[in-house]
Amino acid sequence: MRVFLTGATGFIGSRIVPELLAAGHQVLGLTRSDAGAAALEAQGAQVHRGTLEDPASLAAGAAQADAVIHTAFDHDFANFVANCEKDRAVLEAMGEALKGSDRPLILTSGTGMGGVGHGKLADEDVFDDSHPNPRILSELTGQKLLDAGLDIRVVRLPQVHDPVRQGLISPYVQIAGEKGVAAYIGDGANRWPAAHVDDVARLYVLALDKGTKGARYNAVAEEGVTARTIAEAVAAGLDVPARSLTPEEAGTHFGWLAMFIALDMPASSAKTRQRLGWQPTGPGLIEDLRAMDYAVPLKPW
Repeated sequence: MRVFLTGATGFIGSRIVPELLAAGHQVLGLTRSDAGAAALEAQGAQVHRGTLEDPASLAAGAAQADAVIHTAFDHDFANFVANCEKDRAVLEAMGEALKGSDRPLILTSGTGMGGVGHGKLADEDVFDDSHPNPRILSELTGQKLLDAGLDIRVVRLPQVHDPVRQGLISPYVQIAGEKGVAAYIGDGANRWPAAHVDDVARLYVLALDKGTKGARYNAVAEEGVTARTIAEAVAAGLDVPARSLTPEEAGTHFGWLAMFIALDMPASSAKTRQRLGWQPTGPGLIEDLRAMDYAVPLKPW
């Protein structure tokens, strides 16, 4: 298949490109820059120019493809709600380009959208359409497109990591360095699921090759790593103390990250593994945090 991949030069997308090519697919990769175009061509992919701010440019890419994998997202969390709305517009535009066909569109969401209650593992077969996270808009839009007859599939992400980036933990590391303390809330028993970026990339390709219309897949290798364990690993890497904060202190200390930091969001991938044969093999989150070079400035989102 000829696959239109958004976010093709990003953290996850750049790992999906070689996985798609190795599986025998052609890749049409989205980029906005000359550097991104050169990187895609060096990998053996074709280039499509466009931006998230111009949904029509992504619709044009989707129109040329047999399938779409959508990983692009604007991770400026100071404008998180607006960026979720931007993703809705992009999904609707690409959906319009795919209307009337059976070409799949694999969109990206978060594992929290499958939450089934406090302390319970998020589930692939659950969709909490009232979830307070603004990112719910991506799955709500996908559901609307699915109801309209499109082949929509969802990959839900945990904290995706390697020794350079670790999802929301990357800005957490930055804050810990600036504040001189790796903080957690209360006893730090709340949990975040995680998976290595290479395992996540393989899952997107499996969702394309073996997935089914309307399915949701959890890219979870570790069901839940506690906040305190994460804080202690970061503290060791930065040579700063790990310390508990009260919920009232979180806003001042963490800024925009405070909305996420105390969440308990464990997630299962049991059904994903059974249905797609996905078996994550990469290093765990704490292993990658221990391997991280904390002297190197973090890459921007």
